[in-house]
Amino acid sequence: MTPGRVLVVDDSRMHRMTLAKLLAQLGHDVVEAEDGRDALDRLAKDGAIDVVLLDLVMPVLDGFETLAAMRADPALARIPVIVVSGLDDLDGIVRCIQMGAVDYLPRPIKPAILEARVGACLADKRLRDENARLLDTVQRQREELARFLSPQVAALVSTPEGEQLLAGHRRAVTAVFCDLRGYTAFAETAEPEELLGVLREYHAAMGARIVEHEGTLEHFAGDGLHVWFNDPVEQPDHALRAVTMALEMRDDVAGLAAGWARRGYNLGFGVGISTGFATAGRIGYEGRYDYAAIGNAVVIAARLSGKATNGQILVSQRTHAAVDDAVEADAVEGLELKGVSHPVTAFSVRALRS
Repeated sequence: MTPGRVLVVDDSRMHRMTLAKLLAQLGHDVVEAEDGRDALDRLAKDGAIDVVLLDLVMPVLDGFETLAAMRADPALARIPVIVVSGLDDLDGIVRCIQMGAVDYLPRPIKPAILEARVGACLADKRLRDENARLLDTVQRQREELARFLSPQVAALVSTPEGEQLLAGHRRAVTAVFCDLRGYTAFAETAEPEELLGVLREYHAAMGARIVEHEGTLEHFAGDGLHVWFNDPVEQPDHALRAVTMALEMRDDVAGLAAGWARRGYNLGFGVGISTGFATAGRIGYEGRYDYAAIGNAVVIAARLSGKATNGQILVSQRTHAAVDDAVEADAVEGLELKGVSHPVTAFSVRALRS
């Protein structure tokens, strides 16, 4: 058994000395308190206590009050408490167990029983501490991953269901591509610091909208964004989410563009949206993976984004059919899209219907 740090709480100096001597012989480090108030003060100052041996009948603060105070304090609630009492105090022992004590030691103290009870408490506490540490580690890893992946993908990484999804699956998605109009010309003439400042403002505003509408972001590529909906978390209203997000993004960029224009930067915003089936999953290589959606809907969204003029949100026919009752839109016929053998009809979304 690995020794621990044990707090002995008893108003009887003789009882404390007896327990302290036995515990020291077992290799434990012993701290003593003469009543409940003294015990709570020592616990507050010493964060390394592993087990508390607690007498019930004490002045100032008895064992019941001390146990209740410990359980009410999140910093102390996980420390195991062993009640020390005479065999004739069964009701008190039961009450303490109901209040959260993990075990009891009958008087007179028998060294073998003391060793077994304290050893069991130490083993249990160390297991719980290790589990808590692992949970904290997983949570920190998820938080770190969420800095680089969309929150939905980051949440999947450490789950069996997520591993299955990351391996690859087919699902209907609504893909969104957007970027800044005039960005290439701006990038050719702007100072690097100016360029970085604009991108930071733009990414912050767009990122907030993506998180708000629970989209999955594949990547930022300069001013270009690729987002999709309905994967890995299913969303019955994925087409409407995508269009609503795009409209809000357009308003956000219009506000940013007014400020940019005062600094001499002439930038606009265009969006392409398409709905259809795609294969989604993990791509990349060991040490550097991304989560991607691949399919015709993704290609069409990218092509529509390329055709969109400043302030225009172009959606495919299938996306329009899914949101027709909720938006005001105008048909745009005869669009020639790269890689598509025939002209297509898209819709330019003006606003949501009131």
